[in-house]
Amino acid sequence: MTLASAYNLPPSTTSAGPSLPAPERTKTRLLELIKRHGPQTAQDLAYKLEVSVPAARRHLCDLQEGGLIESRTERPGGRGRPQHVFALTDQGEASFPKTYSGLCVDVLRHVQHLFGQGAVMQVFDARSAEIAARLQTELSPASPLPVRVQIFVRVLCEMGFDAVLEQEGDTWLVSKRNCPNLTVARQFQELCASELTMYQTLLGVPMTRETRIACGQSTCLYRIGP
Repeated sequence: MTLASAYNLPPSTTSAGPSLPAPERTKTRLLELIKRHGPQTAQDLAYKLEVSVPAARRHLCDLQEGGLIESRTERPGGRGRPQHVFALTDQGEASFPKTYSGLCVDVLRHVQHLFGQGAVMQVFDARSAEIAARLQTELSPASPLPVRVQIFVRVLCEMGFDAVLEQEGDTWLVSKRNCPNLTVARQFQELCASELTMYQTLLGVPMTRETRIACGQSTCLYRIGP
């Protein structure tokens, strides 16, 4: 999520440009001030924005209801009287631009350069093994396959893949309509290969992948069954 999408604003709002309505500009500036200077009191924020304290509190209340900031009590410098300050939540922090995917690609390229092609696959397999260990309880082999497949699709959705399930005779079709790891998947096919192996291990049945978003197709389509 970006600062713009937090309030369904156009991308230009992140720079608080003149095209924005004043309330949205103020909210964006409040988030930026808290990001730059850390937890702030309403009085400090009002002073920096050159608005009244009640006006600042109204905008802070909106941001708090939107889950972007939280109110807490702190002692300045660890001493003095406690005061109420506003700080970014994880959701608010995520609204600022991040370069995690680019960093991940750079790190994997260095791993490949230093330790060889196989090292990248080892990294992805270790990640897959860790994920599989967390999911083995939910995807118990003792459960019927239809139950395991439905749980599997739910887990994929929780991981950001926007998965849907269809049945075609004795075969299950799982479509992932989003790839949260697309930047990495386009650079390293090992990621998709490792995930496929993990899915087969978790479900305990044959599975084939027929399409890939990383190859320009609209979904990653998996066929599960005999």
